[in-house]
Amino acid sequence: MTTADITAAETPADPSTWGSKHAHDPTVVRDDDGTYYMFSTDSVANSENIPAGVHVRTSTDLVSWTYAGTALDGVPGPAAEWAGAKGLWAPDVVRWPTGHWHMYYSASTFGSNTSAIGLAVASSPSGPWQDRGLVVATRSGQHSQNAIDAAVTFDSDGAPWLTYGSFFSGIHVLPLDRTSGQPQVEGDLGTVIARRAKSVEGAVEGAFILRRPEDGRYVLFASYDSLFSSYNVRVAVADSMTGPYRDFRGNAMTDLDAPPASVGTKVLGSYQFDGGTGWLAPGHNSVLSQDGPDGRPEHFMVHHVRLAADPTEHEVQLRRLFFNAAGWPVVSPQPFAGREAETLPAPEAVAGTWQVLRFDPYSTDMVHAASAEPVCGVSLVSDGTPVLERLRIAGPQDGSGEAVELDAVVFGSWDWAHGRPALSFSGIDRHGVAWSGTKCETS
Repeated sequence: MTTADITAAETPADPSTWGSKHAHDPTVVRDDDGTYYMFSTDSVANSENIPAGVHVRTSTDLVSWTYAGTALDGVPGPAAEWAGAKGLWAPDVVRWPTGHWHMYYSASTFGSNTSAIGLAVASSPSGPWQDRGLVVATRSGQHSQNAIDAAVTFDSDGAPWLTYGSFFSGIHVLPLDRTSGQPQVEGDLGTVIARRAKSVEGAVEGAFILRRPEDGRYVLFASYDSLFSSYNVRVAVADSMTGPYRDFRGNAMTDLDAPPASVGTKVLGSYQFDGGTGWLAPGHNSVLSQDGPDGRPEHFMVHHVRLAADPTEHEVQLRRLFFNAAGWPVVSPQPFAGREAETLPAPEAVAGTWQVLRFDPYSTDMVHAASAEPVCGVSLVSDGTPVLERLRIAGPQDGSGEAVELDAVVFGSWDWAHGRPALSFSGIDRHGVAWSGTKCETS
């Protein structure tokens, strides 16, 4: 969920200058010709200078983005009439089994659950898009659900499901018709799969479900807390689309009795490396999955994030997403910089000094990287090709005074703070706490 939370004065009036900036709630797809399309929430939709109708950007490398206008000519009539929205939020775009592309967009106003999810269809991500009306609609005082933040997942039988929801009564899933993309049962609002307590205002939204054919599980990503300051991404897994979704420690994502911060395995939050940019409130992610150069599936987490130095400034980032030996998702601490940039010039020992991040699930504070010596596997030497590894971080990094054992992935990355390729890792300890790090340059 988002709003036009920056004013026209703070946003350049010329979208051609934006690049990856001024985008919320992004999703990225790849067309048959190799072009990537990013769809995102309308920024400053009330401004005369900024058009509404789902913002579109294109790229050939997932790094440089060019503004390509809007997918729709403003807010379609049925959605505008239902919700009174001036812009569209959180589009999800997916290739349908019919060969067409479906876009599920949200229309609402900030803080209200009088909301609607609409559907538009096109033969290509470049459009033209034709509106097909409303898919799910909720009304304040009548429904507890909030019809925003749509995402579509195809289950193991190839059947489509819509994930949606936010504050109010949480995240829901409902089955869609394989042909039309509308709910199988008209008026169905689905099954709740994640929710949070009233003590934290029910703060969960921006959900996305990734099906993993490798183990048959469904991975739920969701954003907790405030999009303005404390967003963080949590994950849980289930054996079916309808759940139950459980985190690393076995907590159900619908548990309202456990401490709210203890539920969901936190894999990304606000952080800063020494000498680097402070990234604030990363969240509302989708996942881009495609075949990598070696033919095996590769995944990228696509999300927006704010600048800690100026929280009104925000942009889209893609990060490599891996799965550790136990099948849990772990996220690169470095934004994707392109394949060539992340290629190490020569194999390098994992042992050495690293800048390390620990994502405490009980804190939404900025995580400042700490030095750790050493981080070591079994005398591992890596050329940057992703490898599963048991890592051991020596020293009292978690406050216990004991070394920390991680089920991790070691991979090549781009160290943005120092402008060089570098080894990075991401992993989860035995308590379900996520750690990430980047190796310091060898002197």
